[in-house]
Amino acid sequence: EKKLNRMDGVTATVNYATEKARVTFGEGLKLGDLVATVEKTGYTARPVAQPPVPAPATAPESTREAGPGPAPEVSPEPTPGSAPAPAPEFTPESASEPPSDPTPDSVARDVEAEQDASLAALRRRLVVSAVLATPVVLLAMVPALQFDFWQWLSLTLAAPVVVWGGLPFHRAAWTNARHGAATMDTLVSLGTLAAFGWSLWALFLGDAGMPGMRHGFDFTVSRADATSTIYLEVAAGVITFILLGRYLEARAKRKSGAALRALMHLGAKDVAVLRGGREVRVPAATLVVGDRFVVRPGEKIATDGTVVEGSSAVDASMLTGESVPVEVAVGDTVTGATLNAGGRLVVEATRVGNDTQLARMAKLVEDAQNGKASAQRLADRISAVFVPIVIALALATLGYWLGNGAGLTAAFTAAVAVLIIACPCALGLATPTALMVGTGRGAQLGILIKGPEVLETTRR
Repeated sequence: EKKLNRMDGVTATVNYATEKARVTFGEGLKLGDLVATVEKTGYTARPVAQPPVPAPATAPESTREAGPGPAPEVSPEPTPGSAPAPAPEFTPESASEPPSDPTPDSVARDVEAEQDASLAALRRRLVVSAVLATPVVLLAMVPALQFDFWQWLSLTLAAPVVVWGGLPFHRAAWTNARHGAATMDTLVSLGTLAAFGWSLWALFLGDAGMPGMRHGFDFTVSRADATSTIYLEVAAGVITFILLGRYLEARAKRKSGAALRALMHLGAKDVAVLRGGREVRVPAATLVVGDRFVVRPGEKIATDGTVVEGSSAVDASMLTGESVPVEVAVGDTVTGATLNAGGRLVVEATRVGNDTQLARMAKLVEDAQNGKASAQRLADRISAVFVPIVIALALATLGYWLGNGAGLTAAFTAAVAVLIIACPCALGLATPTALMVGTGRGAQLGILIKGPEVLETTRR
């Protein structure tokens, strides 16, 4: 977000929970410039495809059934002093270049497949790490379980957790370090690698690898300077617990996104359009304003329109919550995705695509998830300086203990504790995730929340 906002004429809002950025920029910039800026920070991005622009009502049938490629969304609030500029949404990803001319449905399927694959990979990483880390923690915490050379078994089990299980944290920390940034991943990587590195030094160069070595469980830091202390359980345990948190977060985001997808899928998939005096089945997405289509009893109305023939009762409970069907006749307006519960209707389309009531409802939920509440903006400002402050405190702690005559072991233990205890801090994560889950759950219950500010004001 910082890199994008530093570009001339660019206003960007990045939401970590939804993994999207909404960008408004002037005429002098291109999408490629924005993508290049994102890639320089170590991430990848692609524009989210928009629904195809419908063909004119007078176009030939062949043209109307195959609309042009996706068009960029126009920001309602362009940068002052410039013409309205496209405001694409970027989705960070690790995939290769997307196929040419993606459709909204194909992009949605691709994103959903990527989310499923990412969640499965995270679950696999968590399960393997938990299986390996559990005996490491038990051996360190319960002296009765320790046997000759138990520490080498702990090293064998902990090494894959630190290296492979913690690889996402180490990779992210290195990427951020190359760009002069520090995040929560930096704390996780520094803390666990420091604990693991100390343990390796104590095992191979100290006396921690000697047979019969015992590791007691203490609530206080020992001031004795000895090289018989290892912290393998710290490195393996912290990575496993944070992987658990990341998995729960990803699963909550997946469920919340499912609510939005379910809302979008309420609409009809195809429709019987009247062309040349006969009915032609076409995808509902190809409808244009002025098209007349037939809605039989039990079918969903394909898009917003006006009844031009017939009368019926329409079940609009999915939109209004009203359980009693509403009687409609010639001249009445009907809403897309509502159910025809009575007779045969002929409807003339008045709004299609993103202009329909259903699309606006889905956009409302998506904007609420992508928006930032004041609490989240405050959390972002604090998070920006939180990690550097923690690292500085850890170094100060190390220097203070060494300066007061404490041994290297005690000083190192205290410094690592400062790093480790700050790792699970959810300041920059809990707020956007809570907002996303809250708006998604509201959509599941039929409650559409206009924005994150609404959730904040309701508590008052």
